[in-house]
Amino acid sequence: MGLFDKFKEVTKKVSEVENNIYNEKRDYLEIYERNLELEKEIAQRTSELHDANRRMLTLQHIWDMMNSSTPLENVMEAIVNSTQGELGYMHCVIIEKCTDADGEYLKILAQSKDELIARLNSIIGAPAIQSRRLNYDKKSVFADALNQKTIIQSRSLDLSLKAVLPEIGQETVAKVLTNQPIKSVIIIPLFSREQEFGWFCVFSSREELADAETDFLGLFAKQIEMAITIANLFQAVKQEAVTDALTGLYNRRYFEEELNKEIARAKRLKQPFSVIGIDLDFLKKINDTYGHSYGDLAIKTIAEVLKSNARSIDIPARIGGEEFNVLLPGISSEGAMIAAERIRKSIECQEIDTIGHITGSLGVATFLEHTDNAEELLELTDQAMYTSKRNGRNQVTLAKPIGETSWQEIAVNTFIDILSKNRVPMAQKLSKDLCSKLKAANDEGEQKQEVLYTVADMLNKLYNPMHEQGIVKNKVLMATTLAKRFDLPKQEVDNLRVAILLYDIGNLMISPGLLQKATPLTEEELAKIKNHPIIAAREILKPISYIQDVIPIIEHHHENWDGTGYPNKISKEEIPLTSQIILIIDEYFALIEARPYRAKMSSKDALNVIHAEGNKKWNMTLVNEFISLIEHDIV
Repeated sequence: MGLFDKFKEVTKKVSEVENNIYNEKRDYLEIYERNLELEKEIAQRTSELHDANRRMLTLQHIWDMMNSSTPLENVMEAIVNSTQGELGYMHCVIIEKCTDADGEYLKILAQSKDELIARLNSIIGAPAIQSRRLNYDKKSVFADALNQKTIIQSRSLDLSLKAVLPEIGQETVAKVLTNQPIKSVIIIPLFSREQEFGWFCVFSSREELADAETDFLGLFAKQIEMAITIANLFQAVKQEAVTDALTGLYNRRYFEEELNKEIARAKRLKQPFSVIGIDLDFLKKINDTYGHSYGDLAIKTIAEVLKSNARSIDIPARIGGEEFNVLLPGISSEGAMIAAERIRKSIECQEIDTIGHITGSLGVATFLEHTDNAEELLELTDQAMYTSKRNGRNQVTLAKPIGETSWQEIAVNTFIDILSKNRVPMAQKLSKDLCSKLKAANDEGEQKQEVLYTVADMLNKLYNPMHEQGIVKNKVLMATTLAKRFDLPKQEVDNLRVAILLYDIGNLMISPGLLQKATPLTEEELAKIKNHPIIAAREILKPISYIQDVIPIIEHHHENWDGTGYPNKISKEEIPLTSQIILIIDEYFALIEARPYRAKMSSKDALNVIHAEGNKKWNMTLVNEFISLIEHDIV
């Protein structure tokens, strides 16, 4: 090989090396550039994931607030402030579409706290925009978003502002928008349970709306809608808990809670307040003549009278059946009598289709004038109301101060006597504990009834393990309502209340195993159980002098209307009505409670059993009144 050939070969190899180096360099450059792009993409995706994670945490925080007791306005504020912070919006606001007698209008529920809203309020002057009744323009972009159920981005900021604030001039609008970086307003329609609610609006410095941004705003909108729905449902449940279903008035529970609050306030300020009791006259006659639907109509008519005559701070409530109370904060007996007479006249003026005019009997009692005890106040109101009824109805009676021993005191003292003198077999510690509760109630003069109900429930539990707490209170309320339907005098009603607490106390003298026996009883065992009214009346209660008027009620509470009952087999009018009331109430609760030998019945089935025994175990008139009372859920 010549020198030229060798040079040519070396040149070729050098060229190959250069080509290889160039190709490798190009590959390296491509790899390097690709790595740079990957690093940028990773950084971008990491940033997006970070933003998404932060936004999801924000959504989770809002969700947690919605599932707590946080008020709706606080949830709304969290949403607008979070939205503004997460996506860098200039301003965020939630607007509600409202309707009243003057038509449709808009109201700001929540808005972010920022320089933009401060500037706007400064320019338009008082009142601030969040306190204004804003205009609803059916041709505006807001209406379009609702009608189309879609998110709309508008760059016509001046038109959007003029739509809700048409009273401000064009110069003011221009002043608000001058030198502001806002490029568009994004309007997201809101719906609650498929009903139009309003809008979620954000003011952006960007002219275009990215898909991811739209999705995120949609998520926030769903959170708002869910928060509104939850708040509305909570409010509805809360309202149902304190409201009487038939009349829309407050119920007994709410009335008693407010009464206790008012007592505390009255004692602190030494300021009287009054209670008006109202009883619809002749409800039984209305039910018998026209049917229960007209009876309900009469009850609702009185409710409307009470609503229209009440001040904003008054508490009108349906206590049960045809009975109502009105709590009048800060009103003396003189003012309460004027208010009661106004209510009486308003009731009398009402004319109901088919029924005609109705009337009511009213009673008035005043805290610190007639008594300083909650139980006595209601008792005095009740007495005054029934004095009006016995004196001819359709009138108002002012209560007289307590001048005699109340039924609560008689019952408390009776229980103390029974327990302290070991008139029934019981563990010594339990007996002492119950006596302590009763003596404390007597000494403090308050909450006697609740203590009585608790003690009676505990004693019932000793011989009936299936007895539920609170049943005794229900029985007393039910018995009182039934007795008043038959216009029984106050003293008889009071005796009945005491009897309800004590009528089964003879069961404590019977073996628990016998009372809970699941198999059929022998004749001897049945005789022992049938003896419990005699035990209660003659062995336990007879030695207590001040309870003598109650004893016959208890002794005869198992006598049947047709004479087949026990222990004396008396019948019809020989049986005290109060004894028959106890028998029917006792039977009802026995049927709807489980027993070792049978399952509990539904209320409907229990009423069918009771109705079938009409004119056998009970007077049929009593049966009808009792069934009406249960079916109308008025106790």
